[in-house]
Amino acid sequence: MIQKTPAEIVLIKKACEITRDALVFAKTLIKPGISTLTLDNALEKFIIDCGGSPACKGYEGFPGATCISVNEMVVHGIPSEDIVLEEGDIVSVDIVVAYKGYHGDAARTYAVGSVSEEKQKLMKVTKECFFKGIENIRIGDRLGKLSNAIQTHAEQNGFSVVRELCGHGIGKRMHEAPSVLNYGKPTDGPIITENAVLAIEPMINAGKKEIGMLSDGWGIVTRDGKPSAHYENTVLFTREGLQILTLEETDEYHKW
Repeated sequence: MIQKTPAEIVLIKKACEITRDALVFAKTLIKPGISTLTLDNALEKFIIDCGGSPACKGYEGFPGATCISVNEMVVHGIPSEDIVLEEGDIVSVDIVVAYKGYHGDAARTYAVGSVSEEKQKLMKVTKECFFKGIENIRIGDRLGKLSNAIQTHAEQNGFSVVRELCGHGIGKRMHEAPSVLNYGKPTDGPIITENAVLAIEPMINAGKKEIGMLSDGWGIVTRDGKPSAHYENTVLFTREGLQILTLEETDEYHKW
């Protein structure tokens, strides 16, 4: 695992702060009638005004500043004026901010107005999967311990875990080693080291785990058309415990 220096951690924390604030801002904008492109444009301006830059924009040709994925889309939705949020939708907003050469990454899934009980449960369980994953994980543990806890909680609630996509290390690059799987055995994976920074991101489907890619080459959707949810934070591992660098101060889990 790539251990970060104190100076690097300062810059990563700032990138994460902007990422967190952008997601808080996104929540205030999400409502029926707004297009995902309008949302993306507002978030791009917000990130730049905060001193960061949207790292997704132009990444391997991706056209948006953020990834915005609606209902059955798991991740990597391209913002579009033709995609307009409707009452009952759920929408995942995934933001990566670059700040002075370092990155912060986080995602949330939001309800658009009133949503079905199934979607409410899916969003709740996906978020819980993240916190179940980090609940008992510490420096010196195998990363598989986290992965297994995520998988166990999702499946105990009748949901499935996407296999082809995963979390990752983060720092100078948006995606660094290691891969952070959302499934597996507790004995799998590398050992977590001090000052490792990971983006941990459960992607949970209401139906089956199988996914497919849209013809645009980016959007990933569930094959059965059932909704999917995404919850992600950037996490720093220290000797004193872990720090969630992108968690809202008002979140009920902010004890972390």
